[in-house]
Amino acid sequence: MKYYILLLTLILSLSSFAQTIEKGGKTYEVKKEKIFLEGIDVTETLNLEEKQAIFKEASLISEKLKLEKLAKKDEEKANKASKKLEKDTKKAKKSQKKAEKAQKRAENELKKKEKLQSNFEKAQRNLKKGQEKYEKLKKRGKLSPVDDVKWLKKLETLSEKLKKAKGKL
Repeated sequence: MKYYILLLTLILSLSSFAQTIEKGGKTYEVKKEKIFLEGIDVTETLNLEEKQAIFKEASLISEKLKLEKLAKKDEEKANKASKKLEKDTKKAKKSQKKAEKAQKRAENELKKKEKLQSNFEKAQRNLKKGQEKYEKLKKRGKLSPVDDVKWLKKLETLSEKLKKAKGKL
């Protein structure tokens, strides 16, 4: 099967080198410097003007084919460049999104730390105020034994809140 395909492509490539030209109702094939009519070499039988006209037309066709090939190559290059540009654009967008996510994550972390810090400071203030008020009431002697127990429990819960806030921080 491989050999058949190889043979077929070889035959097609060899026949593609020939230029077919319509002249005077006849179809001529030009291969290199020879002119064929229905597979027969008629280069010598044609007069000089006909030969030059056929060769000129064949060269025009071959030039046209070359230009078409160049145009195809340029088009392919342009397509490749546009695909590469699209790919690069997608990569840039992807990396931009990744950077935005990282920035957002960092901002959230910063907010969380600030909130934990403010909670810690608030717990410190509350404990300090509670202790000062307890000491003030104790000095004045305005605390009953029941109130004293309540204040101690309150101060204990405030100190626990401070420990939790410190641990989270």
